[in-house]
Amino acid sequence: MKNFYLALALLTICLASCKKETVHNEEPAVLTDTIKPKHVAVEQPLDSAAQIKAWINYATPGEAHKLMAEETGNWNCDMTFWREPNGKPEKEKAVATIKMILGNRYQETIFKGKISGQPFEGKGTLAFNNTSKEFTTTFIDNMGTGMMVANGKLDDRTKSIEFKGVIINPVDGKKTPYREIYTIVDPKTRKMEMFDVQNGEEYKSMEIILKKN
Repeated sequence: MKNFYLALALLTICLASCKKETVHNEEPAVLTDTIKPKHVAVEQPLDSAAQIKAWINYATPGEAHKLMAEETGNWNCDMTFWREPNGKPEKEKAVATIKMILGNRYQETIFKGKISGQPFEGKGTLAFNNTSKEFTTTFIDNMGTGMMVANGKLDDRTKSIEFKGVIINPVDGKKTPYREIYTIVDPKTRKMEMFDVQNGEEYKSMEIILKKN
């Protein structure tokens, strides 16, 4: 597997070198009397060994990925929805199947259940970027044609991740911020809370309690 990382890193280095050669072969621009050259700081490139090491570190699953892998399995989901602030709660149930994919680098979740009596199916992915130290979550389902994307960092004290993203409101076509808090309650319990914005005010629109079988 390391040979793959080395090949990937070397390919990146070669492409960068070719780009530099192309730039060097271009004819120099002619400066007029009214244009003065500005001093530009030249960033020193990393040597090949350092670039290879950086790519290997980027591609190698770490502790965060082990934490994600602990959720592999089947989960029962008790879902509560609120259509508006202080609205009447609606209860639904679903099941979730979680697994790791692409060499334990990403987590994939498949949800199946019902919402308002209609069949519901959704797919979520979770990634941890070794470079930015940030989680990214995506979600798609059969009740829309858009993708929800949000980013957040793990709070070790509360064992929770606060994700923040933006969705397109299908009613008015405007971008609307949303927030999600994902909490590791205990080894077999997770809590997902969703917060939407209505009339300029945030309110809790969804809560899912996941219990592992």
